[in-house]
Parts: sequence; C-alpha cells; structure tokens
Amino acid sequence: MNDPTEPTKSHGRISIRASSKPRDLMEEPRLVKGAWVAKVITLLPEAFPGTLGLSLTGKALDFGLWRLEAIDLRTFGEGRHRNVDDTPAGGGAGMVLRADVVDAALRQTAEGTPPDRARWPVIYLSPRGKPFDQATARRFAGCEGITLLCGRFEGVDQRVLDHHQIEEVSLGDFVLTGGEIAAQAMLDATVRLLPGVLGNAASTVEESFSDGLLEHPQYTRPAIWEGQDIPAVLQSGNHAEIAKWRRAEAETLTRARRPDMWEKRIK
Repeated sequence: MNDPTEPTKSHGRISIRASSKPRDLMEEPRLVKGAWVAKVITLLPEAFPGTLGLSLTGKALDFGLWRLEAIDLRTFGEGRHRNVDDTPAGGGAGMVLRADVVDAALRQTAEGTPPDRARWPVIYLSPRGKPFDQATARRFAGCEGITLLCGRFEGVDQRVLDHHQIEEVSLGDFVLTGGEIAAQAMLDATVRLLPGVLGNAASTVEESFSDGLLEHPQYTRPAIWEGQDIPAVLQSGNHAEIAKWRRAEAETLTRARRPDMWEKRIK
C-alpha cells in the first residue's frame, strides 16, 4: 500500500510517483510482462508524465504497455540543503551539476537494469549530442528500456558522463532551460513505436521519415472544401496509382523542404 503522506501526481487514471530509488519493475500490477521502461533522472519530477500521460501514450502507460519512472535528482544532493550543483571550474556564468551527485543517481537508477547499453541505453539530453531522429527512436524502442538524464543550468560535470559512458543526444540545434521537454519529445517518438501502442501499426510505416522521405499530403471529407477538391487519384480506387501519387508527392516535398534529407537519400 502506498504511503498516504507521500505526494503523487495524478493524470486521469494514470498515477506517477517521483522516487529517489527505482521500484521493482514488476511491482505495478498493470505492467505487461516485458514492457518497455523509461527512467528519467530530473530536478523536476513533477514535469512527468506531462503530455506523455495523454492520448495514445497515456493510454499505453495506463494499460501497462510501458512504464515511466521520474527519479528526483535532488534527493541525491549533498548537505542539509541537498545541493546538486556548484560553480564551473575555471570560472564562468551559471552552475554545473556535480559528478558525485549525478553518479549516485545513476548507480541507484541502474539497479535491476542490464549493463549492456545495446539493451538499455543511458542518455544525456544535450544540445551538443548526436541529433535525435526517427532511426534513433526505432533503436530506443527496440531496447528493453532507457535511462534519460535531464541536464539543468550549464550542464553536467564531464567526468561523470565519461565514467558511465553516457551517450549524448540532442533534440535540435537550440538550447532549452533543461532536458525535461526534450525527454518528453524523445519518449513520445519512441513509445508510439512500441507494439500495441498505435491502433494501426501501418501508421509507423507510412509516416514522415520512415523511409527517408517526408510524408505525402493527407486529405479527408468533405470532398470539396472552400472550392478545393480532393485529388481525383485518391478517389479513384486504383491503389497502384494512389501509391505512385503518394510517392511522387513525398519526393517533391522532401526535395523542396528538406534538401539535406533528399541529398542524403540520393547518395
């Protein structure tokens, strides 16, 4: 039974509890055997599940198709005030998350997880990391779970990143105030690829980036809107011609909007 004095965050039927120590992966009664698990080390555990608790990812979380643990980095802090950061060595603005504090969080979070990074990646969300893309989401989805370290302030002491051989991944070429938003975006992209999360598995095959192209335009009823018709080929019933049209549209869009993707593809 949960401690009634311990605060929880409720999102509809979904309940998530921030903890300094990850719980037994099979403790939750609704967790499907072999379900994918995400552990997020953060100074803002109340930010989770956030949008991950809504729509398809939220339903999948509720049904036990995946599990989310928000681990409060502050509980590993030093001293009476649970300090987690200090001034940068060599001077400069801002603060840096301490190696010993992050190390303690990582070690405790790793309990019960496989040490093989191919089975369980450990990721630091960093603007200097390798860009996150659909292929990375597929790689993460093929693992047993993932640990995400959310940075704050000026970042994390490099020594702890090197010691734990942490992979750095970037959401894009911009800087956020912390890694929480990036973590939610990466988890959303990954969780939707897990078996049973989407109602139609074909959706993940036909969408943008699945084959190196942007997705073709989509249409639905009414057949005529504001004087514009749905392209006739889409109403023809000729599936071969529809596939050909969609392919051509995807290529045209990719060439125009993402020449970098198009050049990579043709090479």
